[in-house]
Amino acid sequence: MKAENTNRETIASDEVSLKDLILKIRRAGRYLLSKWVTVFVFGVFGGILGFTYAWIKKPIYTATTTFVLEEDKSGSSALGSLAGLASIAGVDLGGGGGGIFQGDNILELYKSRTMIEKTLLTEIDFNGKKQLLVDWYIEFNKLRKVWDKKPGLKELQFSSLDDSNPNLKSSRLKDSILGVVVKDINKNYLTVAKPDKKLSIINVEVNAPDEVFAKAFNDQIVKNVNDFYVQTKTKKSISNIKILQHKTDSVLRVMNGAIYSGVAIADATPNLNITRQVQRMAPIQRSQFSAETNKAILSELVKNLEMSKMALMKETPLIQVLDQPIFPLEKTELGLLKGIVLGALLFGFLGAMFVFLKKIFSVV
Repeated sequence: MKAENTNRETIASDEVSLKDLILKIRRAGRYLLSKWVTVFVFGVFGGILGFTYAWIKKPIYTATTTFVLEEDKSGSSALGSLAGLASIAGVDLGGGGGGIFQGDNILELYKSRTMIEKTLLTEIDFNGKKQLLVDWYIEFNKLRKVWDKKPGLKELQFSSLDDSNPNLKSSRLKDSILGVVVKDINKNYLTVAKPDKKLSIINVEVNAPDEVFAKAFNDQIVKNVNDFYVQTKTKKSISNIKILQHKTDSVLRVMNGAIYSGVAIADATPNLNITRQVQRMAPIQRSQFSAETNKAILSELVKNLEMSKMALMKETPLIQVLDQPIFPLEKTELGLLKGIVLGALLFGFLGAMFVFLKKIFSVV
């Protein structure tokens, strides 16, 4: 009996609590309706602010490049198998080039200061106008107007990496400005990602308020990073091939010299005394021995050289561009109507909160 009474009291208490909650909500709704003028004023003010923001806010243009990166996983092992043969020529073929750049490390290359600076200091030509990308960035961000008030920045000029003008060389001020620009681009402009971790597809996306800058920067940074990646991956192998080629050419010259030397000795003694054959045979045999020896060495060197070239071809990563940005770029902007609605809703909610908080503090 006691348990049943306890259960009934609990149910009754829950019913009372739910009823009180509904009554409180109704009272809050009626109170809010009574203050509709305040909430309406907040909403109108938010709508005006939303309209103003949508009017002032520049559209954002998106330039996207999609490419596939394919690497030969067996490249290093294939190259390692040639180390014993190439050691004859004193060439180390083990390990391959650019071993630190494996897998997803190319993504970090895109965000490195070196690559972004190199891209910013690249001169591009658009509609007959040549301009550095960093100057374009400064122009559409209207930084010159701010710098006009500062003597040190007013005369600041950047130069391309190929410019030999001593008056435009790097300085502490230029490096600091470039550092700020690089951080801004990394944070607000550049996005590099793999849509699917299982695939080798990479997306490079540049978002900017200037359409020309977005496309030009995207094209240039993709070119710079991909070229650097391929060159670094194959740098050591190319160096080894150059050494092998040089040794091969040297041995070939020595062998040809020995052959011509033997023939020249025979031509120099056409009617030699039969008792003095040593004057002809000894030099000729030495030349023949030198030619045969160099021929054997040359055979191995040529074999190693061709195998190294094949290994280099296997080691070189394949970068195939799938999609490139084209004009007109995709544009994202906040419409006027959307700005009004969002602003009105946000400030209307803030107005309702203001009304309730004012009532709570007035009661206290």
